Amino acid sequence: MERNSGILLHPTSLPDSPICGTFGSPARAWLNGLAENGIGVWQFLPLAPPDPLGSPYSSPSSFAFNPWFLDENDLVRDGFLAGNIKKFASEFEGFEKRVDFQLANSKVKVLSSSLIDNWEKQDTTIKEEFEFWCKKQFWLDDHSIFMELRIQNNNLPWWEWPENFAVYDKHELAEWKIDYQKELLGHNLIQWHLDRQWKSIRKLANKLGIFLFGDVPFYVSKDSADVWSNRSLFSILTTSETYLQSGVPPDYFSETGQLWGNPVYRWSRHKANKYRWWRKRISRHLDQVDFLRLDHFRALEAFWAIPGKDKTAENGFWLPSPGKEILGLIKKDCGGSLPLVAEDLGLITSKVEKLRDDYELAGMKILQFAFDGNLNNPYLPENIKDENWIVYTGTHDNSTSLGWWKEIDQDKKEQIKNIIRDSDNFSSWDLISVGMNTRAKLFVAPMQDLLNLDDCSRLNKPGTIEGNWSWRLNKYDLNIKEALYKYGNLAKRYKR
Repeated sequence: MERNSGILLHPTSLPDSPICGTFGSPARAWLNGLAENGIGVWQFLPLAPPDPLGSPYSSPSSFAFNPWFLDENDLVRDGFLAGNIKKFASEFEGFEKRVDFQLANSKVKVLSSSLIDNWEKQDTTIKEEFEFWCKKQFWLDDHSIFMELRIQNNNLPWWEWPENFAVYDKHELAEWKIDYQKELLGHNLIQWHLDRQWKSIRKLANKLGIFLFGDVPFYVSKDSADVWSNRSLFSILTTSETYLQSGVPPDYFSETGQLWGNPVYRWSRHKANKYRWWRKRISRHLDQVDFLRLDHFRALEAFWAIPGKDKTAENGFWLPSPGKEILGLIKKDCGGSLPLVAEDLGLITSKVEKLRDDYELAGMKILQFAFDGNLNNPYLPENIKDENWIVYTGTHDNSTSLGWWKEIDQDKKEQIKNIIRDSDNFSSWDLISVGMNTRAKLFVAPMQDLLNLDDCSRLNKPGTIEGNWSWRLNKYDLNIKEALYKYGNLAKRYKR
C-alpha cells in the first residue's frame, strides 16, 4: 500500500438504518463517501458477534459474523424475505441514536424466523449453493449448535448447561440435532446471508480502491463455541474451571494489573496439530479483509498467565509463546506475504519488537500518548522516523481527541503549543494534521475526531461496563459529508 489515509468506524456506528449499521446500503454509502473524497482505508473492530455488553472483543464465536449486520432490505431485494416487509419494519420504526442491544437481538430473531418460513420457496440452485457453502465452513455446525443451546438454556454459560451438553458429547449432540433442524437452519441461514452480503461489500471496496482493515482479538471468550468445542486447546480443566487466565501485569496505570479472565492457550496442544485452529482462524479473517490488526500482539512472544481463581492480575507470571512458529506458518499459508498489523501498544520488550520486525509487520503509534515531556517518547511525531507505522490520533479504547485535550494538564498543553496552530481553541483537526504530516505510510483517525466530538461520543472506556460500544452516527448530521470532504482534502495536501 502506498502512503494513505483511513477512518476508524465500526459498522454498528454506520447511519441510515434502524437499530445499527448493516452490510447493506449503510455500508455501501459509507464506502462511496470514502471513495468520493480519496480516503483509501476503512478500519473497523472485529466483525464477530458481541458479548452481552456489546463488546466484539469477547465474542461467542471467533469465526461467525455479528447477526446485527444482516440487512433486511437486501434480503427482500434478493427474494429471501417476502416483499411485504411492513409487519417486520413496524416493529423497529425509528432510527436509534445509539445501538440498542436488546432491540438488535430481537431483530435477529424476527429475521431468522422469516428466513426459515421463506426457505422452502427458494429454488433448487439457491439451496444447493447454501448447502455447498455450509459444508465448507468447518466452524459452522459447532457455532449454530452452541448458539441454539445457549438460547434453550436461558443464555447461561455452557458450563452451567446440563452435563451431556456441557461436555460436548458428539453422540448426544447428534441425537439433539435431529429434533432442532429448523432452529439450526435459521442460524446457518443468518451466517450464509451475512457472508453473501459482506462479499458484496468487499467487492465494492475493491472496485473503489479502498482497503478493508480488520481486527482480531488475541484471546477468545471462555463462553464461546471455540472453547466449548475445543476445550483441550485452552486452559480448561475437566471440571470446566479455568486454571490459567489472561491479563496484563501491574503497571503505572494499575497497581493490580488487568484481569481479562479469558482462558489462555495450551500451546503444546496447538503445536501438536501444527497450530491448525489458529491458522484457520486467521485465514477466515483474511478472507474478509485486506489486512488485519492482531490485538495484544505482545502475547505472541510471551503472555501473562494468572492463576484461575485469582481476582486480580498481581500473581501472574510470564510464559513463552510460539509466535515465531505461528507467524511463519501463517506467512506460508498466505503465499509468502503477511498482511498483519501488530497492536504493539503499552510496555513492549525488545523481544516483542524483534518478532514484529523479523516479519516486517507495521506497528501502531498513538499521538495522544506522545506528550509526556520525554524527548525520546516513541509516539512523538518527530520520532516516527520510518514508514512502517500506522499513526492514530487515538483508538476505540481512548478518549476522543477533544475529550483528551480537556483532560490533560496545562504542562502537556504547553508542550503541544509548538506543533498546533491555536492551543486556546483546540480542535481534533489540530491533532489530525499532525498525524497526516508524519512519515508513517498510513494515518487513521476515528470518525469521532473528524466530527470534533467530546467524550460523550467515545466508543469504549476500558474498565467500565455501561454505555460502551453503542455510539453511532446520526443519519441527519450534515457535518458527516463536510468532515469527509475536509479529511480528503487534508490527505491530498499531505500526499496521502
